[in-house]
Amino acid sequence: PGAEVREKDGPADIVTATDEAVETHTREVLGRAFPDHGIVGEEYGTTEGSAGAPHWVIDPVDGTTNYAHGLGWCSFSLGLAAADGTPLLGVVADPWRGETFTAVRGRGAYLNGTRVHAAAHTTLTGHVFLTEWAAHAHWPGMDALLAELADRHCTVRVMGSTALSLAQVAAGRATAAAIGSFHAVDGLPALLIAQEAGAVALPELPSHNQPLLLVAPGAAEETTDLWRRSGAAAG
Repeated sequence: PGAEVREKDGPADIVTATDEAVETHTREVLGRAFPDHGIVGEEYGTTEGSAGAPHWVIDPVDGTTNYAHGLGWCSFSLGLAAADGTPLLGVVADPWRGETFTAVRGRGAYLNGTRVHAAAHTTLTGHVFLTEWAAHAHWPGMDALLAELADRHCTVRVMGSTALSLAQVAAGRATAAAIGSFHAVDGLPALLIAQEAGAVALPELPSHNQPLLLVAPGAAEETTDLWRRSGAAAG
């Protein structure tokens, strides 16, 4: 577990020395290699790049609360986006399982170097749906969506790392995942990875704090219908 745990915006929003050290190191490496690029990080905010240059997004420990309590579900997330926000490259590393998910736009998604694809399921019934809290609270439409999923005997899990939850859709382990409030630092890399694995995203590129749904293509019609009916799509 990480040492020197401190609160940021409250007891449910914490930072550890590991978060800070990993982001500092990553910024130093990127700054030397790509001095004109911008950087947006979870712990240290935005460093502006040259006009029109791409920018990197970093979440050094996505799932800090899990990490601080010794729960084996957190990740390192790194992405590169064009000046207009379009994701170009994504990396999500899971140190607990020794897994690294990667994608380059237009080149497919990979897990430890092996190509991965979204699940071939055509229904949510009997399968897994992952979601996360918005900070530490329910998000609009969440309760209605969970009730609909329960009626369909779809198993829901809240695991504690946005990046890893989205990456499981890419690996075909979860049929769908939903995030009530999208943030690029922990969501953009995994979003690209899932899309490159064939998952359907609604919307295709969320804005800051907008809800996001990712789903295997065969189950997309059923899931997006539930998503809209629950009110979750409206945020």
